[in-house]
Amino acid sequence: MKRKVSPIAWVPSVYFAAGLPFVVLNMVVVLMYKGLDVSNATITFWTSLIMLPWTLKPLWSPFMELYKTKKFYVVTTELFTGVMFGLVALSLTMSDFFAASICGLALIAFSGATHDIAGDGVYMSELTNSQQSKYIGWQGAFYNIAKIVGTGLLVWLAGTMGEIGMGVKGSWMTVLGIVAMLMVMASLYNAWIIPSAEAGHQKASAGEVASELKRVILDFFTKKYIWYYIAFIILYRFAEGFVIKIVPIFLKTGVAEGGLGLSDKAIGLYYGTFGAAAFVIGSILGGYFISHYGLKKTLFTLALIFNIPFAVYTLLAIYQPSAEWLIASGIVLEYFGYGFGFVGLTLFMMQQVAPGKHQMAHYAFASGIMNLGVMLPGMFSGWLCDEVGGFRNFFIIVLVMIIVPLAITWFIPFTYDTDPKKVKEGVDAALTGGEGTE
Repeated sequence: MKRKVSPIAWVPSVYFAAGLPFVVLNMVVVLMYKGLDVSNATITFWTSLIMLPWTLKPLWSPFMELYKTKKFYVVTTELFTGVMFGLVALSLTMSDFFAASICGLALIAFSGATHDIAGDGVYMSELTNSQQSKYIGWQGAFYNIAKIVGTGLLVWLAGTMGEIGMGVKGSWMTVLGIVAMLMVMASLYNAWIIPSAEAGHQKASAGEVASELKRVILDFFTKKYIWYYIAFIILYRFAEGFVIKIVPIFLKTGVAEGGLGLSDKAIGLYYGTFGAAAFVIGSILGGYFISHYGLKKTLFTLALIFNIPFAVYTLLAIYQPSAEWLIASGIVLEYFGYGFGFVGLTLFMMQQVAPGKHQMAHYAFASGIMNLGVMLPGMFSGWLCDEVGGFRNFFIIVLVMIIVPLAITWFIPFTYDTDPKKVKEGVDAALTGGEGTE
């Protein structure tokens, strides 16, 4: 007899375990490596490159159906990720710690992307349509709680331990050890609590799966306006791709070197509290804004608001204010703009790119392309910052870059109707904001 388990018992744990590795790799380790005196160009290149699995995950997701169950992959990847975080923590004691730790983080990225596929699979296979709608809020909430824990609590904790004499390496080893324990605990808990309803038998041959994947890819690249849409998806977040890795470094770098000189403790506090609240408020308001006026009428405004933070950081780099409330206000504006504007891109992919016979797969492809558009500029952001002479010139150049995405947004054609009544159905899904779950 199948054990009856309320989704509220496992949805939060699965999506917290999905969000934590993503945010640690995407931002937290940037601050860690900066504290360990790794160069900006090296940090941004490698911490961006290791995010590649979240772009490529649609390519191996169909083959996961051939062996074991979705629950198996969820539990196994959580355990593997926890063990690897423990090994990465130990690698910081090595003389060549950067090479060793970045290899470990790359394996974590592959495991995390695979966990996202399996976690979404469990969610869709175990829950009815009405249940999926009912618990979508819990899904998004706990994915974003993981972001708050990572960028807020863990960074604050590293800064606090550094202040009491544990040293930079000791502090970050402890933080990574905590992440390792959280992931192992999630694995043990989810092994017990997630329902085991799948038969786990082979449903198709590898050849059949590969053939279907080929058809899905060909269908995607022959959609109407698809190349315009691909350019739009990449360029919408292109400037963000340059900035996302540099901002934590800019906040931490000393004032004499062009930064703002914040401690890890302060960065964790501002990102994890004020920034998180601004993101949620921005997402909610952006969703209501679209639902009232429709996506076609609001997309340019959403793109404009999404790019406002780059002007804010340009001003912060020029004037280097010492008042931390002013810096915190800049972070709040950044997260509000990101939350408000990101909803528009998510809904555009849902409503203009994904519709058709392979809707779920095509949304995954669009999400992968979007992540690639962030990853590639992120890889070279540190090099560009060094080449142009520091943060001030770097942010000015990024500010000029937003002209192209704003122009392409203004003229973008729509294939499908975006009547506000139809948009409303997709708003809740967009408000999850989970890059790693896309």
